[in-house]
Amino acid sequence: MSGTPRAVRLRVLLGAAFLMATSAIGPGFLTQSVVFTRDLGASFGFAILVSVLFDLAAQLTIWRIVVAARVPAQVLADRVLPGLGATLAVLVALGGLAFNIGNVAGAGLGLNALFGMDARLGAAISALLAIGIFLSREAGRAMDRFAQLMGALMVLLTVYVAVAARPPLGEAALRTVAPLQLGVLSILTIVGGTVGGYITFAGAHRLLDAGVAGRQAVGDATRSAITGIGVATIMRVFLFLGALGVVSQGFQLDPANPPASMFRLAAGEAGYRFFGAVMWAAAITSVVGSAYTSVSFVRTLRPAWESRSVPLIIAFITLSTASFLAVGRPVTILILVGALNGLILPFGLGAMLLATRRKDLLGDYRHPPALSAAAALVALLMTAAGGYALLTEIPKLFR
Repeated sequence: MSGTPRAVRLRVLLGAAFLMATSAIGPGFLTQSVVFTRDLGASFGFAILVSVLFDLAAQLTIWRIVVAARVPAQVLADRVLPGLGATLAVLVALGGLAFNIGNVAGAGLGLNALFGMDARLGAAISALLAIGIFLSREAGRAMDRFAQLMGALMVLLTVYVAVAARPPLGEAALRTVAPLQLGVLSILTIVGGTVGGYITFAGAHRLLDAGVAGRQAVGDATRSAITGIGVATIMRVFLFLGALGVVSQGFQLDPANPPASMFRLAAGEAGYRFFGAVMWAAAITSVVGSAYTSVSFVRTLRPAWESRSVPLIIAFITLSTASFLAVGRPVTILILVGALNGLILPFGLGAMLLATRRKDLLGDYRHPPALSAAAALVALLMTAAGGYALLTEIPKLFR
């Protein structure tokens, strides 16, 4: 890698942070944020606050443990209990594939809004661009820079639209700490969409691949994780404020494409073009993050796959694209997949917490007891919320 060691390390840490953040900020992230703001109003701020606390406990635990152990999460889980790692790998890969169908579709919809291009053609072009990143000579560096550039673009455009929407900031601040209504499904879904499934492991696995590992790298992993959560949270907050500004003025969001109508109602036709750029950037970076992280799990299932990451990534993106072209991407499915992906979090988080009980796996690393307790609480609450949503809330989506 070119550059001074310090500069290269900083680029890797930022790249891992933005890989996690932009993996989280996909089409489902945009749709969920706007839909739940429409349904809960200013009280959705409380769900965001709770999700940030959950995210911190889960991400910091997983990043620190994976980096300290020097091995991918599924390998560590398999050492905790034979077969646990393979199960985790399959669950993460299937969840990543389901999300990636929506990501590819979102890229096509983004180019449609931005240039009037046919969504299917836009999806195919975007998939080819994502594949090109992994075919480049320095794929890791290309992925890091691309994630940072697209992340900055999304945040800046969304901030502009949120300001244009003139949201009631006082009401938003009040209901963030004193909500009028609670949304269990919204909390489960946005936590699942930010740290569920493959997302929570994306940055940690990127650090391992770049050689940032071991007890001495735990501090760097912590800072990188906090940066990634911060970027995703900023994006979520400004989407919330933009949507709140629109609905508080009495406008009706288009149920067929809630985020697109929010951007258009807030900032006119320019806002709609901004939506196209944000949707495309969110989708294409999530395609990259989902493919990279999912393959980082499945490549350990067979020894022959260890050196075949790029062909596996290409196959993953191709399958996602073909699936979209065959079945499409309804808004309801994006919300459902986000909720179900949240159910993977307790499984993966629990496996990492079990590893902290094994000195032979983590050496002299000692996970902070307070962080362990917080992560265990998150795992229990997400399991309970997931069970509740499966039984009561998710069936409502299909009525």
